[in-house]
Amino acid sequence: MTAPASLPITLIGGGNMARALIGGLLGQGLSPALITVAEPAEAVRAALAGDFGVATTADNAAAAARARVVVLAVKPQVMAPVARGLAATLQATRPLVISVAAGIRTVDLANWIGAGVPLVRAMPNRPALVGLGATGLYAAAETGASERELADRLLAATGLVVWVPRESDLELVTALSGSGPAYFFRLAQLMAECGAALGLDPEASRQLAAQTLAGAGRLVAAERTPDLARMSAEVASKGGTTEAALERFAALGLDRLVAAAMQAAAERGRELAAQSGRG
Repeated sequence: MTAPASLPITLIGGGNMARALIGGLLGQGLSPALITVAEPAEAVRAALAGDFGVATTADNAAAAARARVVVLAVKPQVMAPVARGLAATLQATRPLVISVAAGIRTVDLANWIGAGVPLVRAMPNRPALVGLGATGLYAAAETGASERELADRLLAATGLVVWVPRESDLELVTALSGSGPAYFFRLAQLMAECGAALGLDPEASRQLAAQTLAGAGRLVAAERTPDLARMSAEVASKGGTTEAALERFAALGLDRLVAAAMQAAAERGRELAAQSGRG
């Protein structure tokens, strides 16, 4: 599925997630002339224009007025004032609004921007920048089939898209794939540090860890329906080094540690959702 080829898109906020979405869309052939980013920081605007060739402005409402799709990519803590500031424009133009802010519920967005604007919540992740993103999507009940299809097409340009039936499921998506890249980066960092501590040259250890992470990811991406347990078992020869490491992981409770970490992320997502309606 390709990105919409001639659809003006505005991103409100020019941070990491906006950069990932822009990179994914441009990689699928969308013209930078169709993308506008509204961002208050002049240095960030200059970097986005220089890196991607997109239009930038500090005026949220002016940017949104020209768009068929408006992506709200600001931090959850500032979403309420930003959304309220866009309300008049969004009510006048009725674009599809996609929020990528963790924990901000569609009911709160509707309260801030007014009823009748089609809303979709998305939880993408950083690998969208290289076309290997994983995004969970949820549509408000009043959002029509055409708007859902449009959101699907837009986010599919950055990688895998999975729709969830309950909005609360997005907190779990956030804990799994939204935050997930950081888990793998942290594991690779620890592996590199351990390699150096055991005697490898630190730079060689870092390169080996990073490439191992990248290669493992490519192997998974190459499978239509990856069986992660099977893939792990295929690396672990009976009585070999990999089996020894995996057994030590199990003995030290890696499964419980991962479960506790994801639970913490999911709980934080619920806290943000509970706080969002107070803005």
